[in-house]
Amino acid sequence: MECTIKWVDGMSFRAETGSGHLINMDGAPDAGGRNLAARPMELMLAGAGGCTAFDVVLILKRGRQDIRDCSVRLEADRADTDPKVFTRIRFHYTVTGKNLKPESVERAIHLSAEKYCSASIMLGKTAEITHEWTIVEAE
Repeated sequence: MECTIKWVDGMSFRAETGSGHLINMDGAPDAGGRNLAARPMELMLAGAGGCTAFDVVLILKRGRQDIRDCSVRLEADRADTDPKVFTRIRFHYTVTGKNLKPESVERAIHLSAEKYCSASIMLGKTAEITHEWTIVEAE
């Protein structure tokens, strides 16, 4: 895996991923940025959310669960001093489907958290991570 970061101007940067995708990043105005794109640490949090959502959907589909939607809301606290690592991250999943088995949803989230989601497992080295979920019955 590889990625190249190019300084654009001010405190704006553009990442080109090894798969050829572009991601813009910018800093907060108080740090010289123009607030034109996500901060790098926001992208780390989003990456962990995307990683675990991918896992949960895949695990539930493979388990023949009738999943219709999945969203994950992440809330993170950071250290007050440099390096301002994540110290606590709360994951809240909302999983929608028809007759989803609660134990299947719980198992999918547990497998993602403990085995498959590389991003959240790495972040767990500095942050206390908690997982909550809500199951919504699809109409």
